[in-house]
Amino acid sequence: MLENLKSKINQIENSFNLIVNDIDSKEMINKVKVQFLGKKGEIAELYKILKDLPLEEKKIAGQLIQSLERNIEEKIEDIEQQLDKKEFEKILQNEWIDVTLPSEFFKTRPLFSGHLSPISSFIHKIQDIFLSLGFTIADGPQLENEYYNFTALNIPENHPARDLQDTFWMTNGLLLRTHTSPIEVRMMQKLSAPLKLIAPGRVFRNEATDASHENTFYQIEGLMIDKDISVSNLTYFTKIMLSQLFETDVKVRLRPGYFPFVEPGFELDFECLICHGKGCPVCKNVGWVELVGCGLSHPEVLKEGGIDPEKWSAFAFGLGLNRLVMMKYAIDDIRWFESGDLRFFYQF
Repeated sequence: MLENLKSKINQIENSFNLIVNDIDSKEMINKVKVQFLGKKGEIAELYKILKDLPLEEKKIAGQLIQSLERNIEEKIEDIEQQLDKKEFEKILQNEWIDVTLPSEFFKTRPLFSGHLSPISSFIHKIQDIFLSLGFTIADGPQLENEYYNFTALNIPENHPARDLQDTFWMTNGLLLRTHTSPIEVRMMQKLSAPLKLIAPGRVFRNEATDASHENTFYQIEGLMIDKDISVSNLTYFTKIMLSQLFETDVKVRLRPGYFPFVEPGFELDFECLICHGKGCPVCKNVGWVELVGCGLSHPEVLKEGGIDPEKWSAFAFGLGLNRLVMMKYAIDDIRWFESGDLRFFYQF
């Protein structure tokens, strides 16, 4: 019985060796697997013979069958790897792509080199202006905690002013910052007075969108701490910024406004450059666009930053950068910035 089994093993091995050299596709590999390694294949039939062998011959026969099975599996695996390699080389040769060439999208459009978005360009311009005036550029986390976003800015828990800024809250208690003002307190605590800084960055509001409101936009916070700071200092620096940005004389107005972190507080508006004061959707048909919430820093905010309000005073402003860019380029809808439409950005 054992000799007959050995003879069958040799026949199967010879049969496999004759076939294996002709395998040139995945389909043939699958057929060979079924023929030799399948549930009803050649190897499975050999295992059935084991039950009829004497006990002393079963161990030897089992080892011979297993050796044949491993040999077939290894050769098939080698062939599969070779076929995969050939297929990959064929793809490289026939479907090779030069990633440095422009895509099909650009064949019917002008070829643009990389460039900054209008938001980034304006941030750089404003930074250059304030750097020339001796200000520092500051940055802070977009995922903020409640203390820096509200409490340290004189907006304690349950204060009505919190309702003015609808917020995206995280499950861990953190929030997406609603303004860049938290950077003020962080920098005061770190650098103390005197201090001059601006803090550009992205902010978030959980609110409905329209032509002049978006849930994701950009602000630039400004802060100057020194002795005897007044509203005239605030007006001077904002006028310098606007005149250099727009390279023209811009009409502005300063009117009372409520912001918990400044006292007194103001809203600085400038005449709409899209409709030139006649009224449009961007300016809500009033001819003026709210640009800057500003004022003299509240004593409680200075205290949170470790600054003595009896010795030092400060002004602060929060500039809506998207609206500024809209005025510069006559953009009639703030939602274009987050639209992802390349046709919009190719204009700049």
